[in-house]
Amino acid sequence: LSDKKTSTVPGYAPALVAKKTFPVAAILLVLVLAAAGAGVFLFRGKLFKSGGNNPANQPVSATGTAATPATPPKPEKPAAIAPPASDNNWSLDLGTNTIPGSPVAGRIHGQDFIIERANFSTNGVLTIRYGTKGAADFAAAIYFTGAQAESLSGQTINVTADTDRAARVQLRWKDADGKATRADYTNGYAMRLEFGTLANNKLPGKIYLCTPDAEKSYLLGTFTANIPRPKAPKK
Repeated sequence: LSDKKTSTVPGYAPALVAKKTFPVAAILLVLVLAAAGAGVFLFRGKLFKSGGNNPANQPVSATGTAATPATPPKPEKPAAIAPPASDNNWSLDLGTNTIPGSPVAGRIHGQDFIIERANFSTNGVLTIRYGTKGAADFAAAIYFTGAQAESLSGQTINVTADTDRAARVQLRWKDADGKATRADYTNGYAMRLEFGTLANNKLPGKIYLCTPDAEKSYLLGTFTANIPRPKAPKK
């Protein structure tokens, strides 16, 4: 016989108490979620970069580092525009007029000209040209027959129109069909060149040049010629 006593109340059946059970899968799910939350808390510094490491609030790349912003393209230098040429600037009388301090400008075979670059080559050629790259299709070149820039530094050269023979002057341009054309002069032109002091592979100068062509070509103004750096001796 059982020692347990059951009390009953008249008119009521004894209450049945059901035992609560928890599914094993639910318990495992709770444990997994708890572990994941703990991992996020422990490694939150690596998963979420603080503002101190990215002060500019730049976009963050897949590696977690601030992405480098794209460098905007460098704007192109506007092309130089030649001032309108004037017959008043052309004269075969060399004279002593002051050469203007503005960049070399003028006219070559009927076309307005302005300097964009000047070079003095190792074989003694001073080139004053429009355009900075490629062949000098619109330019004036003066040949000093092998003279070096050092020998011209600080010198003034005067050539009168009645000189029998002087340094060759070559004018270059393109005709109406785009064909490169040139004309050479060894006399009949007037020129004054005033060279400054050579320094840092640059030779400054001023030029007055008028040639005896029907188009009354002339150049007036200042320039700074680039001198090639000497090649290092072979070891």
